[in-house]
Formats: sequence, C-alpha cells, structure tokens
Amino acid sequence: MTKTTTNAMWGGRFAAGPDAIMEAINASIGFDKRLARQDIDGSRAHAAMLAATGILSDSDVAAIRKGLLTVLSEIDEGRFEFSTALEDIHMNVEARLKEIIGDPAGRLHTARSRNDQVATDFRLWVREQCDATMAGIDALMRALVAQAEAGADWVMPGFTHLQTAQPVTWGHHMMAYVEMLARDRGRFGDARARMNESPLGAAALAGTSFPIDRHMTAAALGFERPMANSLDAVSDRDFALEYLAAASICAMHLSRFAEELVIWSSAQFRFVRLSDRFTTGSSIMPQKKNPDAAELIRAKIGRIFGANVALLMVMKGLPLAYSKDMQEDKEQVFDAADNLMLALAAMEGMVRDMTANRPALEAAAGSGFSTATDLADWLVRVLGLAFREAHHVTGSLVAMAEGLGVDLPELSLEQMQTVHPGITSDVFAVLGVHNSVASRMSYGGTAPAQVRAQIARWKELLA
Repeated sequence: MTKTTTNAMWGGRFAAGPDAIMEAINASIGFDKRLARQDIDGSRAHAAMLAATGILSDSDVAAIRKGLLTVLSEIDEGRFEFSTALEDIHMNVEARLKEIIGDPAGRLHTARSRNDQVATDFRLWVREQCDATMAGIDALMRALVAQAEAGADWVMPGFTHLQTAQPVTWGHHMMAYVEMLARDRGRFGDARARMNESPLGAAALAGTSFPIDRHMTAAALGFERPMANSLDAVSDRDFALEYLAAASICAMHLSRFAEELVIWSSAQFRFVRLSDRFTTGSSIMPQKKNPDAAELIRAKIGRIFGANVALLMVMKGLPLAYSKDMQEDKEQVFDAADNLMLALAAMEGMVRDMTANRPALEAAAGSGFSTATDLADWLVRVLGLAFREAHHVTGSLVAMAEGLGVDLPELSLEQMQTVHPGITSDVFAVLGVHNSVASRMSYGGTAPAQVRAQIARWKELLA
C-alpha cells in the first residue's frame, strides 16, 4: 500500500512517501537505535560548538541541550517510541526533539550531515566496545593466571598433533593462553588508538562553509583529533573492520581453548572438571555432563568470522564517499561484539570454576614415551653423540619399550645397553616427568621456576 503523504523530514523534494517495501529496506532503526546515546552525545557536542562559534544563539543551544537530555531519559527509561517511518536513530531523535522544543531542533543539523553524524556515532560505539573487550580479556587473563599459579608445578602431557610430545606443567599451559590474549588485547588497543579521530564536521563529504571548530567537537567527544580529510571521514569503516579483525583472532583463541576444554573434560581424558554452572545434563542419559558452554563458544566464533567477511564484502566495491550500502555496516558488528563479550564472560567463568585433575594429568604426562626427547638430549650432553645419532638410538629404545608394552623408565639398564653400550644408570634421572619439566629452564620454558616468573610478571601487569 503506497503512502500519499510526504515525509516531512525530507521536505518537498518527493511528492509521495516510499511504499512499504522501500520503507522496510531503507529503515535501520531496528538496529541502529543502539547508537542512541552516542547520537545524543555527538549532537550535544555539535550544539555546544555551534554556540561557541556564534553559528547558533545561546538560547537555541540551551533549548537543544535540555531537549536532548529529555530524549535520552525517555530512551533510557523505555518510554521512547521508535518509528520505522523516520528510518534511523538520527531522524527519530531529531523528530522527537522538535516535538519537545520546536523550531530550535531544526537548527541542530546546521553544518553537519547524516553522513558524518552516523560515522561519528558508530566510531564512538566501536571505541567503547574496544574498551569493554579489553576489560573482558583482562578478567579472563586474571582467571588463567590464578589457575597457573595453583598448578605451576603440576605435570601434564604437552601435545603436538594431539599426540603426547613432552611433559609440560599445567601452569605453563594456562600461561600460553595468557600470552595469546595479551596479543589480542594489544590489537584492540592499537585499533582503538587508530580509530580515535573524529569525523564530525566533515558534513556530507566536502566539509562545510560554516566557521565550525572541529577540534572543539573532537575534544568534547574524547577524540585525539578531527579526521584530516572529509571524504575519508564519511566513507571510512576501517575502524569497524579492524575491530572485527581483532575480534576474529581473539575468538579463534577462545575457540581453541574451548576445544581443549571439551576434550579435557571427557571421560577418556578426565583432565578437568567443569562446574555445574557451565555444563548441562542429557535428556535421556543421566550420567552425562555436557560441556555446553565450551561448545557454544566454539560455535559462536563462526558468527564473528562471518561478520568480518560480510563487512569486507560490503565495503570492497564502494567508490568514495558515502553509499547506502554502508547502512549494512552495523548489524554484523553489533552481533559480533555481543557474541565476543558473551564468549569472553563464559570462558572466564569456566576457567575460574574448573578443577584440574592433578593425578590424571600426572599419569598422562608420563605416557606415550613423553621423555624420549630428554633421553636423546642426555645422549648428546653426556655421551657426546650427534643429535641425529641420539635420535636414532632413542627411537630404537622407544620401539623396544613399545614392543615390551612398557614405558621408557621401565626398561632395565641392560636392555638399554643392548642398543648403546655407553648408557649408564644416570639416564634414569632424566626419564622422570618431574625431572623433565624441571630441566626446561630456558626463558619461556615449562620449568616451574620459569612459569612462576611469568606468573609474577603478569600479576604485576594485570594489577
């Protein structure tokens, strides 16, 4: 059904309003209402600048300021009626402002466009999301450090190809994720620093002939500076893409850890016990305790990756400056941000609540010939063998142990000497898993002393 009334916000350019289909495809208020506070903050800064530069009267700006605060309170209290006919958050706020204060509301849009307005609003929102994400990462890092400190010297198997490789410590494994998350935090911090420039005042694309002060509005909104090119200011969405790229890498790290928790909590591994708060039961199998939170983290990551690709696809073919395609920039960012924050919070909860099964970790640490590398190193260090020869001798001893159904420490000295006569009883000192991890004293190694040093460093950094 076609409307016959003119959209008052657009004035006299169009004789008739859009039909229902055009209204539906054109409207963004269903999702961009999340930008209400940022939109009002930007409008307040813009109005103050217009008064300071003499473009608007003090009385007009006082009315605008008071009216905007009224609109914000209505939104915060859930009393604001959003209208699809008014398309977006900017028009909804302006229309309500006019109802409250009358003519001065129409002067608020002097020297700006919806193009620089939405770019400012969205940039403010993503900047805040970077701050929230970094806080969420910090909380998860603290939880991991606490786990690492509790088990800095607990031995467990280290894996490559999900096959037992060498013994490591529980603390070392937890601290590996601390390092990953620290890089994630750095990426969000770097992205925040780069996006901290204000588009406001770029207007539609070419700037404005009004004597505005863009440095004033930038400072009022906490930006370092105004963006230096008006075309770039309204057409740039790098800040959102960079946020999504950082979110994707962080999400990938969460998914890797979630996968480990799924494996570790299984009856076959029994490395950890997840709390009841982050697990569920089965509708038919009463013995089950399913790691649903970890599985959902692992699955939700696809939405974040998808958002990154989706926005890249939106932006890849757009000429300067603004195109309506860019209305599709927000939904996927909102969804990715929501899911990343949920995943971080769920992972922090799981890590804080989970209990490591120290006996199961230690039993597994010594299985699978995990000290074979220690044996090879001993042959090099004590007997002076070339590493390739030591590798061959060790491989022969592993084959012997495997054939006998025992582990390396269970071979007798006589059996070992049939492979290499120079082996002495001193070799047994390096075949224990505790001796193995204690010997890995290189910087960043798994030795408990090294792990505790890293824990102390991160506790200070996260304090």
